[in-house]
Amino acid sequence: MAEKIHVSEEELKKIDPEKYEKKFSEDGFWNKIKKNAAQIGVKVLYQALQLYYVTKQPNCPTKVKVGIYGALGYLISPIDVISDFIPLMGYTDDASVIAAAIVLAQLYITEDVRRQAKEKIRNILGDVYADQLG
Repeated sequence: MAEKIHVSEEELKKIDPEKYEKKFSEDGFWNKIKKNAAQIGVKVLYQALQLYYVTKQPNCPTKVKVGIYGALGYLISPIDVISDFIPLMGYTDDASVIAAAIVLAQLYITEDVRRQAKEKIRNILGDVYADQLG
């Protein structure tokens, strides 16, 4: 059984997603998603896709977009608190940053955003995973 790595609240507080905003790019995001979907996990992938589609909403404020781009930039970056290359644990810190951005963006996550994210999951991973999202 694999040892579970815990990211402490102290370590998470040290993460400044805004410094990762510059690491976000459309190509980098889609490449990371396509190459690492299975390692990232369906739930985190779904949340990341929701965040991506929120940034496409015309009513999404710049401040929210900056936070989202920071979180997605952190996801793209291979240099973070827990290396993405560690099997089973590599995306633990990324998941926490994505979850924090979901809270920031919650007012802008519409049914259309959820639908788009779910359809992208369907395209990338297939019906079985998309149907698990509810």
